[in-house]
Amino acid sequence: MDKKTIRLLMPQWQGGNNPHYSFGAELLAWLAPENGQPLIEVPVQAYAGTPLENENGVYGRTQLLEQLKAARHLISAHQPDRIVMFGGDCLVEQAPFAYLNERYRGDLGLLWIDAHSDLMRIPGYDYGHTLPLGNLLGEGEEEFASFVTTPLKPENVFIAGLAKPAQQEAEIISKTLQEKGIAIPDDTELLKRLGIRTAGAEELAESMDSVKTWIKESGIKYLAIHLDLDVLDPAAFRSLLFANPESPYLYSPKGTMQIPRLLELMHLASKETEVVGLGITEHMPWDAITLKSMLNSFPLLANHI
Repeated sequence: MDKKTIRLLMPQWQGGNNPHYSFGAELLAWLAPENGQPLIEVPVQAYAGTPLENENGVYGRTQLLEQLKAARHLISAHQPDRIVMFGGDCLVEQAPFAYLNERYRGDLGLLWIDAHSDLMRIPGYDYGHTLPLGNLLGEGEEEFASFVTTPLKPENVFIAGLAKPAQQEAEIISKTLQEKGIAIPDDTELLKRLGIRTAGAEELAESMDSVKTWIKESGIKYLAIHLDLDVLDPAAFRSLLFANPESPYLYSPKGTMQIPRLLELMHLASKETEVVGLGITEHMPWDAITLKSMLNSFPLLANHI
């Protein structure tokens, strides 16, 4: 019996408080090869020029929860066996992966390919896209996590590509936070408590044995893959938030993974398991964004000329 696969386009921007995430998601869905899979768009409230409100520690909480419910409603209506998600900020992964873990009776494996763990709230950075993996594990943010009826098993999760700040960057982060009276964020203790396995980009550049060992020892049969494109080295792939030279992000180290290594990791996952979920997020195509803005000022193209 053929398995049913759907594609979801969720141009959510509120989780990262950056409207450009919407265009990045739409372009990502357009670039993906056609293979007959239906594309379903999750309704997302478009940016209307009004800043998001910080609602009890999360910017745009109301919109994010409404969009989470809409995504889950659409998925439940279609009852797919496999899901591809085009985002948008990383929080778009919660609905499809929570559904898939239920679909596969709590035995879903999750390969979280990301420069950041997305497990915990960063003090002073109240954005939903810092918490999707925490939510899926029943940790994260309480209200968002409450929508996950079957939390993922920590032993079924592997975080690949974690980046650590260079010494100079780490000193800047530490000094900046201390001046604001904010505790330095550190997910090490949480990772240790949950027992989640990880491998940094440097380790994976040498060997991927840790991923293969995790798949075998945890008995991973069905796998979802989360790809935050910021796991990549911005010098090699520029369509990333961190590739914008005008916007320094002191709280988050940049990814260092190279594209050939990412492709090798995807091949390994496909060979060793049955991939039933794939999410691609945080696409920030700066050149296309700039060109789109330029075109809006050209004669014969702009609405106001």
